[in-house]
Amino acid sequence: MAKRSIVYIDGFNLYYGALRGGPNKWLDLQRYFTLLRPDDDLQHVRYFTARIVGPTSVNQEAYLRALETLPLVTIYLGKFKTKRVVCRVEACTFAGDRRFPTPEEKRTDVNIAIYMLDDAYQDLCDRFIVVSGDSDLVPAVNIVKSRFPDKEVIVYVPSRSPVRGAAVELRSAADKNRGLPLALLKKCQLPPRVADGTGGGIEKPASW
Repeated sequence: MAKRSIVYIDGFNLYYGALRGGPNKWLDLQRYFTLLRPDDDLQHVRYFTARIVGPTSVNQEAYLRALETLPLVTIYLGKFKTKRVVCRVEACTFAGDRRFPTPEEKRTDVNIAIYMLDDAYQDLCDRFIVVSGDSDLVPAVNIVKSRFPDKEVIVYVPSRSPVRGAAVELRSAADKNRGLPLALLKKCQLPPRVADGTGGGIEKPASW
């Protein structure tokens, strides 16, 4: 019998590690992980992100709306919080306040951890497919493995860079780990116009 799997995706980790700057941003997550794990019984794809602010927010909004049409995909939103950081550029000669505001994504790692544990305790899957390289998820992986030794945690690290793709702590915590296959991305793109279920359509952003 095929193992039941749930996929947990850190959306920004996926974007900056594998999609940014490339032609494959309009990614059909359900098709991708169905092809990536052909022997699994895919139960759900959980996509964790936060809404950005700025000119490119319309692109993200279109993508989120397109993902919502996929029956196995659910989106979980965190948020951005503004914090003030100190400029540490030694060559900077600015004499005023060297602190400046910068956005920081909040809740994604916590949300992933909570859903992994909740799914484990409800026995909703046999395999946890984690798409991230973030070491903040190590405690959640360790607890799942400790409490549920019959379940399997598999990490896919999205990265084009060997340095970014190292993710030693998270890889070491998992039962298995791999780099996310980038060649598969181009085979799993959404159609240029996605039917929205109300007679309308969601257009792929022109810059994507």
